[in-house]
Amino acid sequence: MSPAPLSSLPVLYSFRRCPYAMRARLALRQAGQQVELREVALRAKPAELLAASIKGTVPVLVLPGGEVLEQSLDIMRWALARSDPQGWLSAAPEAEQLRWIELNDTQFKPLLDRYKYPERFPEASALQYREAACALLLRPLDQALAATQAWIFGPQCSLADMALLPFVRQFAAVDAAWFDAQTELPALRNWLQGFVDSALFKAVMQQRLPPWAPAQPPVYC
Repeated sequence: MSPAPLSSLPVLYSFRRCPYAMRARLALRQAGQQVELREVALRAKPAELLAASIKGTVPVLVLPGGEVLEQSLDIMRWALARSDPQGWLSAAPEAEQLRWIELNDTQFKPLLDRYKYPERFPEASALQYREAACALLLRPLDQALAATQAWIFGPQCSLADMALLPFVRQFAAVDAAWFDAQTELPALRNWLQGFVDSALFKAVMQQRLPPWAPAQPPVYC
């Protein structure tokens, strides 16, 4: 089968360090789905992004037919529905995977934001936010990973693993020295290290692009 013309590829608006955009790029890369990649400067969002999605946050995937996927999880599912060579979708029942993802997205992420930017949330200290995040997600994750010695649900990577890992990576980076010293989270730390050492992670993070502008030559990945 010959490759699709580049002009017919989906367009992905992304921001390299954003964990939501990262999870979308991971799934697209895993599926072998090439896209035109448009790096967004979050303080100067291009009009084309805002025309495609009024919410103005990344990731946004614009399909060749004009359909717009505005949520990172929808982009992951779309990509893996086309090709899922390692069975991320089938690694565990959907409801079990969504339980972890919803916990991450609805409760852990707000705590992560407060831990990163405690000056914006003076109701508690950074240490209190960190402890709450550990109790909510990181310790239960460590227990699950210790039981499998691999991924959340067993020997096979899942959608949930790749949906959560970018956020755990961001949490670890807030105070890397503290995180690296945590002997109570050995399975979690091994899981994260395996992710950041993986060829897949390196592939989706290797391009450091300037903010996209219409006059620039397109970048494909």
